Order: sequence, then structure tokens, then C-alpha cells
Amino acid sequence: MNNLIKTVAVIGLGYVGLPLAVRAKEKGYEVIGLERDEKKIELINKGISPIEEEYLYENLPKFPIKATSNAEEISDADIVLICVPTPVDALYKPNLKPVEGACQTAATHIKKGALIVLESTVNPGVSEDVVKPIFEKAGFKVGSDVFIAHCPERINPGDPVWNVTNIPRVLGAFSQKGLSIALEFYRSIIDGEIRPMKHIREAEACKVVENSFRDINIAFVNELAKSFDALNIDVKDVIDGAATKPFAFMPHYPSCGIGGHCIPVDPYYLIEKAKQVGFDHKFLRNSRNINNSMPSYTIKKLQRALNKIKLPVNGVNIGLLGIAYKSNVDDDRESPFYVIERLLKELGAVIHTFDPHLKEKSSCDCLNDLLEKSEAIILITNHREFEIIDGKLLQENNIKIIIDGKNALDKSDIEKNNVIYRGIGR
Repeated sequence: MNNLIKTVAVIGLGYVGLPLAVRAKEKGYEVIGLERDEKKIELINKGISPIEEEYLYENLPKFPIKATSNAEEISDADIVLICVPTPVDALYKPNLKPVEGACQTAATHIKKGALIVLESTVNPGVSEDVVKPIFEKAGFKVGSDVFIAHCPERINPGDPVWNVTNIPRVLGAFSQKGLSIALEFYRSIIDGEIRPMKHIREAEACKVVENSFRDINIAFVNELAKSFDALNIDVKDVIDGAATKPFAFMPHYPSCGIGGHCIPVDPYYLIEKAKQVGFDHKFLRNSRNINNSMPSYTIKKLQRALNKIKLPVNGVNIGLLGIAYKSNVDDDRESPFYVIERLLKELGAVIHTFDPHLKEKSSCDCLNDLLEKSEAIILITNHREFEIIDGKLLQENNIKIIIDGKNALDKSDIEKNNVIYRGIGR
């Protein structure tokens, strides 16, 4: 580690910022974390992770950081990492206010010579059009007084192999000196490859391309699921069969909806930016529309199954299993659960919910509690705790229908126990 670079400030101690802060501390840096949530600050300063993440459970107590809401405490930082959300609004328009606010905070308090790295996912051009002008307006000359870089975050919550310590990264900056300083820092804390990009705009583009790739491929299999439902073909079997090809195929699987803070959000940043220069991303818009339709499609599958036993949705007790957007994590950002819950309530259903990773947001205390109260079930998140669900358990609890939103359960076992099973494309 360069002895001249010893203090790191991380603005935003969420799913991205907190692991990064702990990793920097682990690698010998002094670390200050700036956060608004006082409850989160209190837990972090006690060495308790507010986020369900194995790396944090293991390392935050060993490598404690100082968390604070006082922005003045970042004034001695040599490096400032901006790790705030970049959401979209109800009309899917990018909301850059968190990034703008974090940059304003940094520009107000940093010292000359500091490196500022934007980790938040943005569309190409944000560093030039939004970030740089804030620091210039504060009186800094970018490239000499301060250095600005962009290293888009890459995380995969719940992954036992890939985490903040080893995921390769890309990095762009406004100047060669800034790029060199940023490379030195990231190579000192991350074991994976750090690939320098020729232009900061290219680094911004990498992240939206990565997640748009996922979104497009998931949209393809979601559309296949709808088609194969009509054709009476099991889409999961077909994808598993196609995946035996050892080249030129990458399996993706359909579901009741896409969640998380990347895949359902990032394509909109590229769509809107391209629109400003007169380009229409028709393919991306189509993919987004298909994937956004899956919660509604899932409910239609439930309605058709209820019709089969002559029950309306109105007044039926429906259990929703899983609130988190993916298995075995406590992250519920952009989770399809919320869309499914809202649409079912609008249809008059009586909703019961349980997520073992988000018990404070669940209406039921446990899986058995939810099963006892429900007549039909939708599996939204395939947590490991739900792997015990089989036909016998459902039959014992008088569950009439299960909609498997993740195609994770044993269809034949459930059906032989006289429970109606419907998957997504099966």
C-alpha cells in the first residue's frame, strides 16, 4: 500500500459500500463510512452487520470501521468512494439525485489531491455531465486539484465464491494520473483483475451492458415460457437440454419477475441516455416490457388454476413465499414480491407473507404458520428454507394450488399428492 494513501471515505454503507469499506480496512487503510441511517451506523460501530452477507459477518468484527453521519469527518480522506443508489422513478426515468447529493457532499469537504471514485451504476456521460461539473463549481480543477474515476460496482449477494475481494473490475478516469492512482488503490484491495478503460465513458458503459445482457436473455426465456405454456412444453426441461451443448449457449431461466438493484434498473439508464442523442433502444425496451409483465402473468396462472376449482381470487387466502428478490439474501430492492402483492390485493385476495430472511417484513412467523392460513401459494423466492416443500406437506395443510414462480419444486411429487402445480413455462 502506498503510504501517501491511507484514509478512505465511503459514502453510502449499503450492499456495495459496506463490504468495500471493510475490505479497505482489512487491507490496512483507515476507513470512515458516511451514512444517513442512524440505526445502521449504530450497528456498524458495534461490529454488527446490518446486511445479510457472509463476508461482513466474518470480517466486520475483525476489521471495524468508523461509521458516521457527520460529513466533516471525510475532510482528511485521500480517497472517497461514492456508493449510493441510482434508482429509477415510477415512470422508469433515472434518478441521479443520490449521486448528485453525494458528489456535493464530497466537493464541500474534500482536500486537494484527493481521489474520488464513483462506484454507483450510471449511464455513459454521467461522470462528464454531472459529477465533474460539481467539483469544478466547488473550485477544483479535475486532473490536478482532484482526480475523478469511475469503477462500477460488481456484487453478487449470497454468492459463496465471488465477492468484494475477488470480482474483477473495470476502471476509467479523466486523466492518466487519476487512472494510475485509482489502479494502485483497487489493485491493493482486490485480488481480481482491474482492467483500465481508455475513457471514463467506456467504464460507465460496461456496467449497463453487463446487466442489459442479462435482462435481454431473461426476457427471451420469459417469452419462451409464455409460448411453451401455450404449446404444452416444459421450458425448464428444454433449457436444461439445450444447456448440454458445450459451446455457444448460456442457460437462463424464467421466473415470476426480476428484482435487485441492477438488472431491472440499469437498462433504463442506457435507454434514456440514448434517447437524448436520438437513438431508440427498441430491443432493450422490449426486454424490459417482457420482464415487467411476469408478475401479472404469474397472477393470471393463479387465476386460471383457481377457476379450475371454481374459486375467485377475491376473498381467497393466498400465501406469498419470499420477499427478497433472490434466494438466501435479505435484499428486497425491486423485488417482484411487491408487484405481485399489490396486484393480488387489488383483486381482493387475503394475503399472508413469509420470508425467513426478512422476518420483520413478514406477516407470518414461520412457514408452517403461512401454510396453515393459506389455500393457495405463490413461491416468489427460492430460499433454501423452502426446499422442504413437497406434495405431502402441501396436502397436509390443505393447500389446493401452488404457483412455482422459480420452477424450483418437484412438479410430479406435488401433482401426485392432488395439489395443482403451475410453474412458469411448465
